[in-house]
Amino acid sequence: VQLVESGGGLVQPGGSLRLSCTLSGLSLDNYAMGWFRQTPGKEREGVALIRWSGETTYFADSVAGRFTISRDIPQNTFHLQMNSLKPEDTAMYYCAAGTKWRNYKGYVPPDDFRYWGQGTQVTVSS
Repeated sequence: VQLVESGGGLVQPGGSLRLSCTLSGLSLDNYAMGWFRQTPGKEREGVALIRWSGETTYFADSVAGRFTISRDIPQNTFHLQMNSLKPEDTAMYYCAAGTKWRNYKGYVPPDDFRYWGQGTQVTVSS
């Protein structure tokens, strides 16, 4: 199983980035997919999730209305579209896959996700 992120980089405040995560060894429609982010000294934060059916999503309050999550099933890839980026969005972003789903409210246990990518850095700065 392998998850590979791409699309990180440096962007100015107010700008946009799209992160992608390509999977091999497992199928998008059998797993919950998620995007997490982490800064030094802090716990990994779940920011956007999509359930295996594609019908249910979760967004952290800090990104709701600015970030969207989508899937490209034929390409076995999912994306995080990040708009109106703020300096506080600066972090290492990780994609993840797992077979659990809860009624998430404000916190997503990273242990709910079994497979992880290596991370891609997003820096929001002028």
